[in-house]
This record gives sequence, C-alpha cells and structure tokens, in this order.
Amino acid sequence: MSQNKQFEEQVKANIQKLEASESLYKLSYDWMFSAGTIGNYTYNFSWLGRPLIQYPQDMVGMQELIWAIKPDLIIETGIAHGGSLIYSASLLAMLDYCEAVEAGFALDPKASKRKVIGIDIDIRAHNRAAIEAHPMAHKIEMIQGSSIAEEVVAEVHERAKNYKKVLVCLDSNHTHEHVLAELNAYAPLVSVGSYCAVFDTVIEDMPAEYFTDRPWGPGNSPKTAVWEYLKTNPEFLIDKEIESKLLITVARDGFLKRVK
Repeated sequence: MSQNKQFEEQVKANIQKLEASESLYKLSYDWMFSAGTIGNYTYNFSWLGRPLIQYPQDMVGMQELIWAIKPDLIIETGIAHGGSLIYSASLLAMLDYCEAVEAGFALDPKASKRKVIGIDIDIRAHNRAAIEAHPMAHKIEMIQGSSIAEEVVAEVHERAKNYKKVLVCLDSNHTHEHVLAELNAYAPLVSVGSYCAVFDTVIEDMPAEYFTDRPWGPGNSPKTAVWEYLKTNPEFLIDKEIESKLLITVARDGFLKRVK
C-alpha cells in the first residue's frame, strides 16, 4: 500500500472514531448554539471581500466536494450578500486554471463555460452591484424571483440543459414546504456522483425559542423536508461521512449524494 493510500485509510479511521463519539457530537452542538447566540458566528466571515454567512467548516467541506466532482454548473438558492456565489465561482475558476495547467495552457480558462446560477426572491441593489463589480462576476448569473416559482424553475432548467456535471446548494427559505419544493425542482438536475447540499438542517435540532420571529423551526425545517424527499427518491443518499468529519456543520443529514 502506498503512503498516500495509507494516509487516506487513516483519515477514514479518524472519521469513524469521530462519528462514534456521541459526547463529541453534543459538544459540537453546544458550541454552535453558544457561538451563534453570543456573537452571530456565521455572520463574521467573508470570501474574497463579500460576506459569506456560513460556517468555515462547511465551506471546507464544499471545497472538497467541488474539487472531487469538478462541476461545470453550480445552482444556489439564496444569495444574500453574495459571498457564497463568489466562493463557488472562485473555485470553478480554480478548476479552469488547473485544467489549463494540466493541458500545458492549451486551454483558455476565460473560455470555460463553468457557471454559478444564484436565485433569490429579493436581490438587494447594493448586493447586486457589489457582486456584478467583483472579479468573479463573469462566472455568475443571478435570477430574481422565488426559487420555487414555476417560471424561475423553468428558466433554471433551461439554462442547465447544456451542462453535464451539476451541483446544487439550497439555502433560502427554510420551511419544510419550501425546501421540499426546492428539492423537487432542483435535485433532479444533480448529476450522478454529485450532491444536493441542503443547508440549515440544524434548525430541526435547535430549541424552538430560537425561531419565534421566523416561519420555520423544529418540525418545520430543511431536515424534515430532506427526510420527506428521500422517502420517494432513492437515487439520493445522505452522506454521513461529511458531517462526521466536519462536526461543526449546519447541514447534518443535508449532504445528499446522487448515487443513481
């Protein structure tokens, strides 16, 4: 066995030990809730100058997926300040660059068709301006409208027709009904071997009093939508290894891998 393979096997064993530790899982939850309550933890990070509003751990996990899958299209619901769009676009640009290097620069990264499509019901003018002025803007397309509106879903499907490797990230309205509708709309676009990442499934595990001013909460969350969707869509499986590795993640039961 090569040294690289030995290291990979050691990492798998590490992750299995983490997954088996119930006390560590509880500590992770407690830390997340405390950090979020005391200092709005996820609001305090940016990517290439734009607010990201994600856990850094989840972004490392997404980087690993994007490198492994090498998608040519990423579809994201929920734009906010645009940090996630910039993040995805920059990783797609990096894939283009790496492919050009491997080809001896016979490929032009600027000619790549890799794109990120972002959807939001309300793209604020100042956020749109900042995204459009960003160096990664050439890889980003934005659609304003409800992510589950018939015309928006149709437009995304039309734009996705010419792409072969598609990854989807759902992070907009977090109610059960909305996320389930998003899954029905966009999960079918995910290519085999790729993922539909459903963020904020952690809502299901948080105290109800956290959401007195929101339409979602325990029993009405992205996680309950995932569970409902999987009942009739066996082509997707929950990848538990990712959340076991990250421990600090808002997407427990949310990394859905398309296996067929």
